[in-house]
Amino acid sequence: MSSIPRSSYYDKNYRQTEALLRARRPFLVKNALTGAGIFAFAMGVYAFTIRAVSQDEFEDVPVPEAPVQPPHTPNVSPNRSLGST
Repeated sequence: MSSIPRSSYYDKNYRQTEALLRARRPFLVKNALTGAGIFAFAMGVYAFTIRAVSQDEFEDVPVPEAPVQPPHTPNVSPNRSLGST
């Protein structure tokens, strides 16, 4: 029992028959050129994006100063609650 339906273009081992190869032959060059064009367009968009992003220096973004640390007070326990002595 086979779960894949049979097609006249494939043999019993699901390999392409001569009829399928003959039917595809007129479109082989056109499909290859279309695929190459789509691939070239995608690579061009990728290269343009990487180049555009790598040019940004972020010099116009202000960098905030380091936060000011309060002076350390000696002999003060952090466990003491406020107001108690």
